[in-house]
Amino acid sequence: MSEFRIHHDVNELLSLLHVRGGEGAEGYIDLLQKHRTPYVTTTVSSHSAKVKIAEFSETPDDFLRKYDELKSKNVRNLDPLVYLLSKLSEDKEMLQCLQQNAKERSESSANTTSTTSYTLPSTTTKMSMQELDELRKKLGNVTAISNAPQSAELNPVFPNWVYDRPALIGDFITGPSGPGAEPVVPVGTMPLSSQEQALLEDLLFVLIGVDGRDITAQPVLGRQNRSFIVNPTLDMSIKELVNRILPVASYFSTITRFVEEKSSFEYGQVNHALTAAMRTLMKEYMILVTQLEHLHRQGLLSLQKLWFYIQPPMRTMEILASIASSVDKGDCMGGSTLSLLHDRTFNFTGDSQAQELCLYLTKAASVPYFEILEKWIYRGIINDPYSEFMVEEHELQKEKIQEDYNDKYWDQRYTIIQHRIPSFLQKMADKILSTGKYLNVVRECGRDVTCPEAKEVLYTLKERVYVEQIEKAYNYASKVLLNFLMEEKELVSRLRSIKHYFLMDKGDFFVHFMDLTEEELKRPVDDIVPSRLEALLELALRMSTANTDPFKDDLKIELMPHNVITQLLRVLAIETKQEKAVINAEPTEAAHTGLEAFSFDYIVKWPLSLIINRKALTRYQMLFRHIFHCKHVERLLCNVWITNKDAKQHSLHSTKWFAAAFALRQRMLNFVQNIQYYMMFEVMEPTWHIMENNLKSASNIDDVLCHHTSFLDNCLKDCMLTNQELLKIFSRLMSDCIAFTNHMQSFSQSMSLDRLSLEHAATDGSRDPLLRAATKVGASAAELADALKSGGGFEAAIGRFDSNFSSMLLDLLDKLSIYSTNDCEHSMINIIYRLDFNGFYTERLSRMAIERSQKAACPPPRPPPPCSSRLQ
Repeated sequence: MSEFRIHHDVNELLSLLHVRGGEGAEGYIDLLQKHRTPYVTTTVSSHSAKVKIAEFSETPDDFLRKYDELKSKNVRNLDPLVYLLSKLSEDKEMLQCLQQNAKERSESSANTTSTTSYTLPSTTTKMSMQELDELRKKLGNVTAISNAPQSAELNPVFPNWVYDRPALIGDFITGPSGPGAEPVVPVGTMPLSSQEQALLEDLLFVLIGVDGRDITAQPVLGRQNRSFIVNPTLDMSIKELVNRILPVASYFSTITRFVEEKSSFEYGQVNHALTAAMRTLMKEYMILVTQLEHLHRQGLLSLQKLWFYIQPPMRTMEILASIASSVDKGDCMGGSTLSLLHDRTFNFTGDSQAQELCLYLTKAASVPYFEILEKWIYRGIINDPYSEFMVEEHELQKEKIQEDYNDKYWDQRYTIIQHRIPSFLQKMADKILSTGKYLNVVRECGRDVTCPEAKEVLYTLKERVYVEQIEKAYNYASKVLLNFLMEEKELVSRLRSIKHYFLMDKGDFFVHFMDLTEEELKRPVDDIVPSRLEALLELALRMSTANTDPFKDDLKIELMPHNVITQLLRVLAIETKQEKAVINAEPTEAAHTGLEAFSFDYIVKWPLSLIINRKALTRYQMLFRHIFHCKHVERLLCNVWITNKDAKQHSLHSTKWFAAAFALRQRMLNFVQNIQYYMMFEVMEPTWHIMENNLKSASNIDDVLCHHTSFLDNCLKDCMLTNQELLKIFSRLMSDCIAFTNHMQSFSQSMSLDRLSLEHAATDGSRDPLLRAATKVGASAAELADALKSGGGFEAAIGRFDSNFSSMLLDLLDKLSIYSTNDCEHSMINIIYRLDFNGFYTERLSRMAIERSQKAACPPPRPPPPCSSRLQ
């Protein structure tokens, strides 16, 4: 089993069991791969597993009956499933878990109403996005249910008179209107030779589906085999020979009913081809019966000769009847019918004649399936009117790729239906799907593509023949689409263009843009005019080196409803226990500014939207907003540095609190700049170069998708955007930096105002002795500030900022040390080395590590027992 299949099955199982949170699918996948059985389940192990389950079950007869029924239907993976169930029956803890899960699901289903009801929200309130999505899903389900019977009615149907006239079927007509009549003389009273002649005539009728005088067919109930009643007065020797020949008539009845039923339109082209092949064989059988009848009329046929002549077709009829019964019981169509025929062909390896017969049927039945396959792998077209082919097409619009936050178009436009895959094509199913998808993408771009090495695909026991043809078609389709995207659509150049803007590759463009739009972005989101921002963006693009980018006109501006931290936390909460709480939480922040809501967007057209889809663009936006937020904080700290330059012009009499503020500002600036350097030069650039090299060696579009997705995932992970704990600490650090800059700016403004008021007072001859004395001796702005801030409030505020920043930075470094050690995230160690470049935090970090290890080693003390003296 491939890793992709294991991943798919684990996700399906988790969704069915309603398991959320925990380690997620990845943890279970690693556990399964470590403990997977190294051998295929054999017949012996499956038999012992069946016996074990029967012993464990309360109703073993029902279990064995169900097993035999599924085995007769040729259900795939039945023996491995039984083996798994036998292992589950031995695990008591697992059984308890499954029983508890079943109990919870039954209780939850009991709480819901038995009839599905759809309630519309009140029209007086505005619908939320979540309610709108739920309503859309419900309406989609109703539409799918209402459309289901209509799709079945599209198939043509036979007129009613076909079913009203049973004589047209060619099978026995049972009932009071049967053609048989009571004999004038009882057959048992006749001489032996007369009995033989009478029975010969009856057998010739019965062998072609017509009742005789002394042999009559019994009505068939369901899918049972036909049985017959033979006149009990017959001689025992004749009766014994007749009973040996009658199974051929039973086989004939089974095959005739199967051929007539499966010839209807709704059973598909594969069953039509199978019944046509059976009709050809039945025609030869009818010719044999006609020849026997000719011998009988010439008086040259006896029961012994009939038994001799009927031997060769008896084996053929038995195999045909067995195949017909298996197809009928399993409700097989398309690929499942071919799987059954293929398995029968291999099962008759020791019997050359039986294998040749099954091979003939399989070849005939596979012709329409392979015709659909050829159109798919050679042209990318599905022509499957009866839904038999392994690949199913869904009606999805490629224009909505830019709107959907998923890979739905590429993943769900064409999907594989497992039970429709013939067993001999199981290994090639993924390549068959990819081949048609690749060609279909090129076709939807207006190009008609046909594989130059297209040859007719024929069924053969040597699978390598059609495997090579599928491989050639796959290689051609991969090459065509890859060249189309890489050369004609310039995929790599597009990705570089996105990197220029979203990952801030063009530094001068960003500086120009921030200088032009900073005042506009400081406003509340509701007050910003998007068209003005677009105009400023256009101006910044023209004034910078980005003007040489041929795709610069595809860059757009988007104002997001949440700030970057809220958006990231909402994404990380998906499919966790906190999901509803995070989504339904009331917004705590006030109306955010344009700086917090700002993001870039990018216009991508088909077929590049398969690679640069909305999911990928959202990841780019998260990275951009994170870096943009850091750049914004850096600009704020640099502005504080500029305003602080004014204070250095004066001689300070009490500079203790000013020095502390300058030192804290420098530490914050060092932190923000090092974080940016780490993200841009130690994460994004190396990862980008790895992706670029991988794209050059990619052999198909799935490799391109994989490398691009891996690039974005690694960037998000190494930039600490996929870890809620680190993200929250980083958010608090940034908030502390912004609060510090606001405090410093307000202090600088108050200093400027106070100095202006003092100068104005001195000019006007103020009577205040303190201010006049200070002005007379030439008091500086710093001295004035010392006089105004003598209460110590500013120094205390700087101290609080310093302690908060230091504690949070230590917490961040400690958590990074833990994750880099436990989760092998070695790239995060670089942040520690950058932020602790001179060992300033090393001692405190080692002390925290020792305390943590001591807490882990020592269990918490037990509470002391209650003292009796206290009770007294």
